[in-house]
Amino acid sequence: MPPQILVGTAGFSYKDWEGIVYPPGLKKKQHPVQFLAQYFDCCEINTSFYGHIRPTTGKEWCDLVAEVNPGFQFTAKLFRSFTHAPGASLQSTSAATLNPLDEDETNAKQGLDSIAAENRLGALLIQFPISFKNTHENRDYLQKLIKKFREYPLVVEVRHATWDNDEVLAHFAAEKVAFCNIDQPQLGRAIAATDYSTSPLAYIRLHGRNYKEWFQSDNRNDRYNYLYTPQQLEPWKRKIVRLGAKAEKTFAITNNHYKGKAAVNALELKGMLKGNKVKAPGTLVEHYPELKAFAEPD
Repeated sequence: MPPQILVGTAGFSYKDWEGIVYPPGLKKKQHPVQFLAQYFDCCEINTSFYGHIRPTTGKEWCDLVAEVNPGFQFTAKLFRSFTHAPGASLQSTSAATLNPLDEDETNAKQGLDSIAAENRLGALLIQFPISFKNTHENRDYLQKLIKKFREYPLVVEVRHATWDNDEVLAHFAAEKVAFCNIDQPQLGRAIAATDYSTSPLAYIRLHGRNYKEWFQSDNRNDRYNYLYTPQQLEPWKRKIVRLGAKAEKTFAITNNHYKGKAAVNALELKGMLKGNKVKAPGTLVEHYPELKAFAEPD
């Protein structure tokens, strides 16, 4: 697998990963992020969306992964006040409903800088919900956000189909901002799967295809209860290869985290890209025997 293609999961701290991705009692012996770095090339930090990364914590994570995987990279979600309306589950997100505080910028940057200082921050993901549409006001807001965080490698995820046009892609390319290529249930005006390359960085996020729970779920984690089949991953493997040939660095992130399914699909993708079996946590192979076609239990 080309060294510039990095495959990993969105997040590493999930209660339902214990005993599935992680061996029982792991936390008493080893930090989960260090355990994960033995099998994956990168991890997208999910907690930074809900709360700012403490600089001491960011440095600790970098030290932990360095011990087991010198090339490991982190990406991180931008804090939610910049991208989601305060009541995003009930309220549409737009420039008019977003009002991050000055201290949010300061705190977000302190956390990001703790990882960037160790040369392990591969990208900052600016992720908007589907209600954030391509309007003049929203484009202006996005441009201000890009300017605010320009010191980091930027990726923008937009989920509404109005953003899928040549003008947007040309603007992203001019700003050297990566367009996030996503897989999601095709409901309403959801953006379709793409393989756009607009910067030296390329980014893919696979959310799963749980149509039933995507908008109806009482628990936000239920929507990510989906396991891709190898046949469904194959077209994405081809997209990753194409993007990897264009970009200096390509991240492929699986976000279908329910009960470790993101880890399964990330390892399958990694095996497909390498063309041979990769190592996998033994507990994960026990729970998902289909992984044996792509991975060897460690």
